[in-house]
Amino acid sequence: MLVAMLLSGTIGWFVVESGQNTATVVFYRCLIGGAALLLYLSWQRGWQQLNRAQLGYLLLGGLALVANWFCLFGAYHLSSISIATLVYHTQPFFLLLITALLQRQPPSASRWAWLALAFCGVALTTGLQFGGNHQQLWLGVGLAALAACLYAVATLTTRKLSGIPPAQIAGLQMMLGMLLMLPLEKASLNELTLPSAAALLTLGLVHTGLMYNLMYSAFQRLPVSSIAFLSFVYPLVAVLIDLWFYQVALSLLQVSGMVLIVLAIVANQRQWAFWLFAATAKQG
Repeated sequence: MLVAMLLSGTIGWFVVESGQNTATVVFYRCLIGGAALLLYLSWQRGWQQLNRAQLGYLLLGGLALVANWFCLFGAYHLSSISIATLVYHTQPFFLLLITALLQRQPPSASRWAWLALAFCGVALTTGLQFGGNHQQLWLGVGLAALAACLYAVATLTTRKLSGIPPAQIAGLQMMLGMLLMLPLEKASLNELTLPSAAALLTLGLVHTGLMYNLMYSAFQRLPVSSIAFLSFVYPLVAVLIDLWFYQVALSLLQVSGMVLIVLAIVANQRQWAFWLFAATAKQG
């Protein structure tokens, strides 16, 4: 799981360094990653037959997963890797909201409070400035939030596919993504430079084929508390990459927003009572 999270944190760097537009990156990640997963599945002889309902959930999840990548990769270019990644980690709150909507069971008051705090953090990551380049930053943050919402949809649909091998689910969804991105993909193979091709190949084989197998294996073995803790390695690596490779200078307001997002996510996962936390902080 630790290796998977370390790899996740480097996705943004490979997306940016590929030098390709969002549609091209998503297309090749789906093509290479999907092929790798389905070849692995065939080698394991793990194919399972899908019924009509499962096929519907798989297609809906595939649409959400690919649209999620498209939005997230676009956010990397418009904001920064670190900001987009931190905003993207609000996905548990979208999962909470969608589940509450479907089951008609509103979240507790504390969870509403942590949700509000998380989205205050999202707003602060923009620096709360408008006009010029700041409009681009707002758009990047908005795309990252939309990506988080779409990932929550993909998660809920995947939960309906119990008994189906993860490699089959992800592999077929990526084949769907490849077909969806094909009309938008403009770069031919002979136009790709060696660094671009290497970045796209790494995103497909390492960040998709290998990483998905590591993550799903960990999900089956580790307790939820360990998974939740290790998931914070992902944004930490993304922030370090932004600082080391791109010398991204974040304002105090933006850093404060990131801290609020992390605090809200941790509190939500640990089910802290917001009012008790606020009272303790006030006393301190």
